[in-house]
Amino acid sequence: MKALFAHGLKFFEDSKGNLYLRGYNTYYWSRYLKYFDRLYVIGRKYHISDENIKGFDKFEGDGLKFVEVPDIHNYKTFFKNNKSFKSIAKKIINDVDVIIARIPGTYSSNIIKYSKQRNKPYLIEMVGCPWDSLWNHSLKGKLAAPFMMRSTKKLLREAPYVIYVTNSFLQKRYPTKGKHTNCSNVTLPKMDDAVLVKRLERVKDSKNNPYSEIILGTTAAVDVRYKGQQYVIEALGRLKEEGNANFKYQLVGGGDPSYLKSIIKKCNVENQVEFLGAKPHEKVFEWLDTIDVYIQPSRQEGLPRALIEAMSRGLTCIGAETGGIPELLDEKYIFSNTKKDVNELVMILKNISVEDMNMQAVRNFEESKKYEETLIENRRSQFIENFLKGIKKEEI
Repeated sequence: MKALFAHGLKFFEDSKGNLYLRGYNTYYWSRYLKYFDRLYVIGRKYHISDENIKGFDKFEGDGLKFVEVPDIHNYKTFFKNNKSFKSIAKKIINDVDVIIARIPGTYSSNIIKYSKQRNKPYLIEMVGCPWDSLWNHSLKGKLAAPFMMRSTKKLLREAPYVIYVTNSFLQKRYPTKGKHTNCSNVTLPKMDDAVLVKRLERVKDSKNNPYSEIILGTTAAVDVRYKGQQYVIEALGRLKEEGNANFKYQLVGGGDPSYLKSIIKKCNVENQVEFLGAKPHEKVFEWLDTIDVYIQPSRQEGLPRALIEAMSRGLTCIGAETGGIPELLDEKYIFSNTKKDVNELVMILKNISVEDMNMQAVRNFEESKKYEETLIENRRSQFIENFLKGIKKEEI
């Protein structure tokens, strides 16, 4: 049985011809390869220097097949590239048995349209809100947001099978008449209580040293403005103006930090912010154990994996009122994603106490257990199996 996975993925090729992705490791693909002999994955391809592949996941595995498609986001080459993409897409759709489309995305939306034309069975993974993504992207994004939201609502409403990554946010905004379930993209290994003990010891040490720094952290690309690191930097600047420069901010993630560096200079917090670059996934957990507070300041999210991983390390976590973030955190630690966000974040940071950090360590550690690998994958597997059984019944 063959399947097509469709999303607007960017593949990066090194000097040896190896392909890499961000955020899609071998484990991710295994959730589908156990059902299909061949999994085609479409994407755009870019070249990358060998020294810059740190933090990327190698695209490899039996049954995986990369299919290059042209860029259909560039308006200058849209008509030519869209014609080419349409030809490639329809050819693959004819060759596969099943389509898995990750929404939102221009590529996946078109794939669904072509699949319906050929009466091919498809399943949607709903992972984010196109309105939030486009509205917080640019002026052109604001113009496109209403149209994309309306078309996405229609896609979801008519979809026969949908996996949502949130517990309620995306379900309410983009409801479906089809069968659906909720499965986060996050799958944590079995929780170890020793992690919580270690965290509580770190909090205790900070209580005994009232002059110690409080290290804040965020994991996200540093060149995507809707990830929101600039708001944390602005909050640090306001706190410094009030005489509080005890906060340090570490950023993990790849990309060009030029924009954020301009904000750092403007806010006069050069000595308080550190760029750590991209890290391999297993190293991120090691880093999380060295910070005190994790912040997810995004303006667009589904259910952020990085936030759940931070919670699993017993960290005090703060997040914007975006996507599924409020489903995860204590409401005391949520700030709005409007113009008031910096003021609210400043107040949260000023009022964090050692007692709060102790309570949040236990609370977040226990909450993250809902995302243990076995629980999530069992639910996902059952849903995909029901999807495939439904296809076989229709064939009969």
